[in-house]
Amino acid sequence: MCQLLHIAEIRTAFPALHQNVFNKPLVYLDNAATTQKPWPVINRIKQYYEFENCNIHRGVHYLSQQATEAFEHSRRTIAAQLNATASHEIIFTKGTTDSINLVASSLGRLLLNGGDSMLITGMEHHSNLVPWQQICEQKEAKLMVVPITDKGEIDLEQYQKLLEKNPKIVAITHISNALGTVNPIKEMVRMAHVYDIPVLVDGAQSVAHTRIDLLDLDCDFFVFSGHKVYGPMGVGVLYGKEKWLERMPPYQFGGEMVDQVGFDKTTFNKLPFKFEAGTPNVGAVLGLETALQFLEETGYDAVSVHENILLNEATAKLSEIDGMRFIGEASDKAAVISFLVGAIHPYDMGTLLDKMGFAVRTGHHCAQPVMDRYDIPGTVRVSFAMYNTLEEVNRLVEAVRKATLMLT
Repeated sequence: MCQLLHIAEIRTAFPALHQNVFNKPLVYLDNAATTQKPWPVINRIKQYYEFENCNIHRGVHYLSQQATEAFEHSRRTIAAQLNATASHEIIFTKGTTDSINLVASSLGRLLLNGGDSMLITGMEHHSNLVPWQQICEQKEAKLMVVPITDKGEIDLEQYQKLLEKNPKIVAITHISNALGTVNPIKEMVRMAHVYDIPVLVDGAQSVAHTRIDLLDLDCDFFVFSGHKVYGPMGVGVLYGKEKWLERMPPYQFGGEMVDQVGFDKTTFNKLPFKFEAGTPNVGAVLGLETALQFLEETGYDAVSVHENILLNEATAKLSEIDGMRFIGEASDKAAVISFLVGAIHPYDMGTLLDKMGFAVRTGHHCAQPVMDRYDIPGTVRVSFAMYNTLEEVNRLVEAVRKATLMLT
């Protein structure tokens, strides 16, 4: 049995949690949008800009050499934590959206031609839909979509049938940001590989909640953002199997990603640098490494157990409210609850909750096709993190009750 989290101790590491909004203690429940940052991450970034700030990979002086080593140490550490085969399979990007655009542009140019198809699911975030949609339009290829069930789960029978149509690429989310559904990624990757189809996994919502073992998942690409895993904004990771990254053309052009440059011809750098044009966000990369170490030290198993307790308690108590409707009731869920109450518009509910001190998300959550699937304008979304408490769950339930009475 894993050790339980010491929540009070964990909360002391997050300064943003200890403030009032509208004269009420802040209850931060918008963690699927972004997580708060612990002191170790804040201090690591501060240390870099105070004492280590320098450009990397292009200086012989001490500061540049030290910054370069710190940056590449972060790459090696992150590769090891994700169990990647090699550190040069880790590409630093601006975030999940940037990572997916890189793969869609580069791999899409490589594999898609007129009359071809690629496959996504009906629960994708816009960032794992629109880039593929656009490259399909450019290449005159077809974008196929796996439907989702009323419970918010992938229809695996339809997935199998669509794989048999030989799509060139599959792109699927690990955990739905709008529904909380945890997809059977390992099985879906295996099914696609039967047909030798490369698979990209959008891990934006999963890395903060579950340990990622890339060798075990066997996906061809895996992407996530720093800011959703207690790290800084403006940095993300693209993992790609070497066999694909070597074949893919560069996505952006400029400094560092080149080998030899002339007016007649340019040759490109080796991995991972051919996909890292320009000056990177060094401080954010160091902050991301620190955030992932913080997660590791806290304990993924303990975090998962704690978040499941919060999810189950909140679901049970919210379900007692008259008119409560949950959107996304998969058998395997992350700590995300999307709901509506009667005819109350989610923005109205969210606005009242805000005045009571609760930070929740309202709207379509960058997943308009998901909302269309359920014929709704949006939802109120509550998403938990390691630092949320059962007391906050109880306060949330009472606040939703109060808001419901005020709005009906």
